[in-house]
Amino acid sequence: MLNLFSDMSGLKVNFHKSLLTGINIGESWLTEAASILNCKVDKIPFLYLGLSIGGDPCRLIFWELVVTNIKSRLTGWQSRFLSFGGRLVLLKSVLTSLPVYAFSFFKALSGIISLIESIFTKKFWGGSEDNRKISWISWSSICLKKKYEGLVVRQLKEFNLALLEKWC
Repeated sequence: MLNLFSDMSGLKVNFHKSLLTGINIGESWLTEAASILNCKVDKIPFLYLGLSIGGDPCRLIFWELVVTNIKSRLTGWQSRFLSFGGRLVLLKSVLTSLPVYAFSFFKALSGIISLIESIFTKKFWGGSEDNRKISWISWSSICLKKKYEGLVVRQLKEFNLALLEKWC
């Protein structure tokens, strides 16, 4: 069937990059099929385009990759070198866009949203994971619209629900 697809479309499958994953299939059959196709065997859950496929989004470990990605992006940014406005731009344009891909497929746990928002809050006020600064305004006030004297930062819970609503 893959050869027929290749002949019809002109596209070729790169089996050296391919992984074969089976659901309710015996391990011996899966190993034999992978050796015939000259590819590797993989197990569920697996990563595809940065998302855990087959994982349970109701477990904290599922969201670990998203949180790690946010933390790794923040390591290069030194708060002491950023003005208040610079930290606001970092928060609004970079940080809130990092979990968008995962949020558009899975409903995030409230604990994960709280964790991500606490990371954002610490960075916004000039702190880090180890060094906490005083938050002069609550996160909910920061997320308000300008006409209500807020800074128009996305509320992640509502944003997550809005992204999921497009599928309904």
